[in-house]
Amino acid sequence: MAEAAIAFRNNKTFLQHLRTDNWWLEPALVLFGFSAFIVYSTWAALQGNHYWVGPAEGFGGYLSPLYSPPLFIRQCAEGCAPLHHAWLGNWPSWWPAFIPASPAFLILMFPGLFRFTCYYYRGAYYKAFAGTPPACAVGGIPQNPYKGETGLMIFQNLHRYTLYFAILLIFILSYDALLSFFRNGEFGVGVGSIVLLLNPIFLGAYTFGCHAWRHLIGGNHDCFNCQSGLGKMRYKGYQKVSWLNEHHKLFAWISLIWVGGTDVYVRLASMGVITDLNTWGN
Repeated sequence: MAEAAIAFRNNKTFLQHLRTDNWWLEPALVLFGFSAFIVYSTWAALQGNHYWVGPAEGFGGYLSPLYSPPLFIRQCAEGCAPLHHAWLGNWPSWWPAFIPASPAFLILMFPGLFRFTCYYYRGAYYKAFAGTPPACAVGGIPQNPYKGETGLMIFQNLHRYTLYFAILLIFILSYDALLSFFRNGEFGVGVGSIVLLLNPIFLGAYTFGCHAWRHLIGGNHDCFNCQSGLGKMRYKGYQKVSWLNEHHKLFAWISLIWVGGTDVYVRLASMGVITDLNTWGN
């Protein structure tokens, strides 16, 4: 075994390994999960419709998180939000004709960058897509020298700045969840309301477990007990964030799947494929 380990260390080739477990399973699941979400979210963004369920006028309704916030709104026959929900008004005339007129294209880049530069996601997609390496103690694609992290470091450091956009988006999606409990000013509860309410909760658990947020809460401090009462309060916050950070991978996947699933639910309800059970009776 010792000789095999030395041979692997000195002359490892792609997918050569000494593992006895199903090491390939997690990279394969990551590859499938990421690919499925990228394909679906891109397709959904290209549609530009069926992202809204609710009254044509008034207050309340279901808005897909892939289309929130709707900075501009293009009027369409099926499943487009009413114009008064647009932050900046009607669809602009300067929009290039070769790009679909979809509100999703204006906002998806921000949560997309936050996840793409996330510390957990880096390691996950390096292994699953680039094979550098596919798993611990498994030979990867030769890099001479390896530049997977250093070559992209300047770009990856955007994560600490995209964090603020991610936090802002949580508040926006929380507002969308609040709106989902109303139809024309009448309070009620629907399956879609619960789905939209859970979305910012899962996203918040993922975002506030982020390494960059954890550093903001407790970084640059060697001794919390040496500080005043404010420092001790900060330490308690750091402990809570650390718990979320320990489960960062879990919340990353739950929130990703829930975002896609929420869009699927709103889309199917808008198309009439499923009926939303609710207290409004419609």
